[in-house]
Amino acid sequence: MRRLVSFALLAGLSILASAALAIDRGQFDHVPPDIRAWFKRVIAPNGVPCCDVSDGHRTAYDVRADAYWVPIEGQWMQVPERAIIRDQGNPIGEAVVWYVHHRGAVIINCFVPADAV
Repeated sequence: MRRLVSFALLAGLSILASAALAIDRGQFDHVPPDIRAWFKRVIAPNGVPCCDVSDGHRTAYDVRADAYWVPIEGQWMQVPERAIIRDQGNPIGEAVVWYVHHRGAVIINCFVPADAV
């Protein structure tokens, strides 16, 4: 239990740190205002913002045994239930995943399936 709490705390801190590191240097100026606004307001089920346009990655995905899987940097990873966002829509029609690197591991913060409503 203590290990689980420690991991949850570290994951939360890495999410906050990734928000501070998100940089939009104008490379997303072509994104329409309504899509940009959606990226800025998407919030994970635990209440933590997913971040911004610069942090989300359009992605392919697969469903295996009622779990979502996404390819990240060439490796398929299972999306944790805590990261799945089903109720905030998806105006781009493609799946989006937000993740960070933390101590050599990839932590998936948020995932919106292509068909989220």
